[in-house]
Amino acid sequence: MRGMFSCGVMDVFMENRIPFDGAAGISAGAVFGCNYKSGQIGRAIRYNKKYGKDPRYCSFRSLMKTGDLYGADFCYRELPDELDIFDRVSFSQNPMNFYIGATNIETGKIEYHKCTNGGKEDLLWMRASASMPVVSKPVDINGKKYLDGGMTDPIPYRVMQQLSYDRIVVILTQPKKYRKKKSLLMPLMHLSLSKYPKAVRAMAKRHLVYNAQLEEIMKLEEEGKIFVIRPPKPLLIKRTESNPTKLEKAYQMGRAEGKKQLKAVRKYLK
Repeated sequence: MRGMFSCGVMDVFMENRIPFDGAAGISAGAVFGCNYKSGQIGRAIRYNKKYGKDPRYCSFRSLMKTGDLYGADFCYRELPDELDIFDRVSFSQNPMNFYIGATNIETGKIEYHKCTNGGKEDLLWMRASASMPVVSKPVDINGKKYLDGGMTDPIPYRVMQQLSYDRIVVILTQPKKYRKKKSLLMPLMHLSLSKYPKAVRAMAKRHLVYNAQLEEIMKLEEEGKIFVIRPPKPLLIKRTESNPTKLEKAYQMGRAEGKKQLKAVRKYLK
């Protein structure tokens, strides 16, 4: 839910018609970033504030009943199809390429999917990318099993470099001095992913990968090769935050930073 900061930034960009040829989303960046391609300003903050406390959306009851902390049917069918409609027509018509990364838990490596129409397969990749280990069942896509893309490629700037994008804007959800520590949940990772040792190894070094990416991003930022937007201070919300006031506060911090950086982003993208 730190992704509410990113949503604030993205909504400001959409309001000011900042176009991108392509985008890549990991985890929350996938399930919230899709709204940039569909052009749905305010959708992510709206439905998270409205349904965040709904046990069908996210709850231990859902985890016990279905194996998923975030209810798959509610989040990826009822919500986008009935309660807060995901505009698949606009998503399909927008020429911006949108890539989603998820971790193949059998190989322990990231895989990317290019979304086309926001249909069933695209939503499966969104779900896979945002399925946190321990509290989510692996998502089966074409016979392969996937979980959270953040396990292996937490900040997807390298894939955009590989795809030859030469003006890359990275939205982070932690302040500049933040560095990740080794997960205290590793014993649970070993239990829940016992059949997938390569995924366990990936999780064991996740903090190292993340911190190395931060260092490289800072270097690229100093060289003017990447434009970075990050919160000026910690967001102080939980990963699964459901308090509407706290979600709104993180969102508004993103909006403020988006407005602050708007002129510089336009100049960088020219």
